Amino acid sequence: MPEMHARRPGGPPGPRSSEPRPDGSQPGEPQPDGPRPPGNGEIAGSHFPVVVVGGGQAGLSMSYCLGRRGIGHLVLEAGRIGREWRERRWDSFCLVTPNWQCRLPGFPYSGPDPDGFMVREQIVRYLEDYAASFRPPLAEEVTVTRLRRLTGGVFELSTTAGVLTADQVVVATGPYHVPSIPRMAERLPASVTQLHSSEYRNPGGLPAGAVLVVGTGQSGCQIAEDLHLAGRQVHLAVGGAPRVARFYRGRDCVAWLDEMGHYAKGIDSFDDAGAVRLRVNHYVTGRDGGRDIDLRAFAREGMRLYGRLTGADGTHVRFAGDLKARLDHADAVAEGIKDAIDAHIAARGIDAPAEERYTPVWEPDDVPRGLDLEAGGVTSVIWCTGFGRDHRWIEIPVFDGRGYPMHWRGATASPGLYFLGLPWQHSWGSGRFEAVGRDAEFLAGHIDASRRYADVCGTLTGAPATLTSALPVG
Repeated sequence: MPEMHARRPGGPPGPRSSEPRPDGSQPGEPQPDGPRPPGNGEIAGSHFPVVVVGGGQAGLSMSYCLGRRGIGHLVLEAGRIGREWRERRWDSFCLVTPNWQCRLPGFPYSGPDPDGFMVREQIVRYLEDYAASFRPPLAEEVTVTRLRRLTGGVFELSTTAGVLTADQVVVATGPYHVPSIPRMAERLPASVTQLHSSEYRNPGGLPAGAVLVVGTGQSGCQIAEDLHLAGRQVHLAVGGAPRVARFYRGRDCVAWLDEMGHYAKGIDSFDDAGAVRLRVNHYVTGRDGGRDIDLRAFAREGMRLYGRLTGADGTHVRFAGDLKARLDHADAVAEGIKDAIDAHIAARGIDAPAEERYTPVWEPDDVPRGLDLEAGGVTSVIWCTGFGRDHRWIEIPVFDGRGYPMHWRGATASPGLYFLGLPWQHSWGSGRFEAVGRDAEFLAGHIDASRRYADVCGTLTGAPATLTSALPVG
């Protein structure tokens, strides 16, 4: 098979259908000169300059940037475009960052609601339209089961469509691979329905009765709110995630933080980079135009709050006595962000309306340290406890003791192997629509330089380029 090169963008985007895009723009006509996506039967035995594993926002951004440089490549996606958003998000899911922060390379949001928050179906369509706009060399429904390096430096990828090779590989599968559920879940009785947050869809999909939600990151808080608004009795085990106000002094807090440069601040500017990468995101919601998530207000309205879940024995579950400390910490972080915004406004003389600070509307008093699920009518437990990484298919020693890929801005110590789409890969925005494109462009430059270096070394030494393509740059 000849090398595949993505068409350089410039023409109108090709739509998946004749319907308007969710951003309000009208789709254009398909581009006949775009590369023809390979059929699965054409993959086996093929060699590509670059293979990108993953066809989500990170993989598509990588493809766009490689195509702009005329670098032949193939994108492998285990499902369909937008699978993670389509299959692992609940029905009312929406972005927590405003639409204007959707800045995929060559395809920034340009619709009628820049300050709104795209819902699940709109996010999927945004990604589908992005792919249609430049027609990447993409093979869907192809899972990579093994990645190793052959003698001479060439990468070999075993896939469900056969074995292929590449000079360079970008792993763009993100960090959320395997649902993480604590072992104590095994101690709950079979009569209790248990779901991970990635399996939850809507309140109607659960048995009648109360629901215990474990965890208060973005997913836990939003799912608890979804159930609460539907009139379900919710018991919420509060985690350690901080919160942020949706709006402050006339603007979305995201807009203030963006203006202040927080999303562009590099990880190497922190003294504790390792700890920064492990931080959980602040909870807030874009639902119904965006608002705060105030767990205290939920409690005042009847939601039952507890500290961290510590154990389970049959129908009885136990909690730590740290609810007040966790609520106070979340509030302190939100108020600290407001302090920084105030300082930014004052330093630049910005005309912004004054706003009174948050006052807690509820305080925990004699919170139970245990709950009998049967006595409390709890029929379901939703584990909003995050995900684990699963890189067992990568047989190249580039991971630390925790299984995290060791890299600098996505480039690993194994020349030619890269990662893209990781949280805090380089900045706060790295794992989001906001900055994944900047990381992709950086890696595309690195890949291009590595390729040119290999070509020069191959010419000088007489060795085939594929044997020198893995040499480091500089």
